Amino acid sequence: MTTSDRSAELTPGVEELEAQERRLVFRRFTHDDAWALGSLLVEMARERQAPVAIDIHRAGQQLFHAALPGSSPDNDAWIARKRRVVERYGSASYLVGARHRAKGTTFEESSRLDPDTYAAHGGSFPVTVADVGVIGAVTVSGLPQLEDHRLVVEALERFLGERTE
Repeated sequence: MTTSDRSAELTPGVEELEAQERRLVFRRFTHDDAWALGSLLVEMARERQAPVAIDIHRAGQQLFHAALPGSSPDNDAWIARKRRVVERYGSASYLVGARHRAKGTTFEESSRLDPDTYAAHGGSFPVTVADVGVIGAVTVSGLPQLEDHRLVVEALERFLGERTE
């Protein structure tokens, strides 16, 4: 197996990313839920010594923010750009980028949106409430984009798994 084969195998496809969104849905999402999810992300990032910033927004309001050692103001700018993609498209920032790549283009080339305002890079995931839709976003910045995406997905899986048991 070549290096490019391994990297393609490890990179989730559009179908897998869409399945994550269908699976990771809340029954409700309160201020307390934002605090608990954000705190879980901080705990996971600290365990990995990940130099990330973490942000949770709901309906235009920032409910949680943390900047861990090694993160910088640039991470906050990336958070805002990735979150705007989720708010505009209603899908994970990594999925939006993957959809463009699957069409043989890039988000930057084909969206015609200002790259200083929007970034279809991994790390922002929609907060979706059943029977309501996308109401916000949870975002991580500081790692390579696929790792940012995976950290958010893993935290959502843990968080939602604890609430259904």
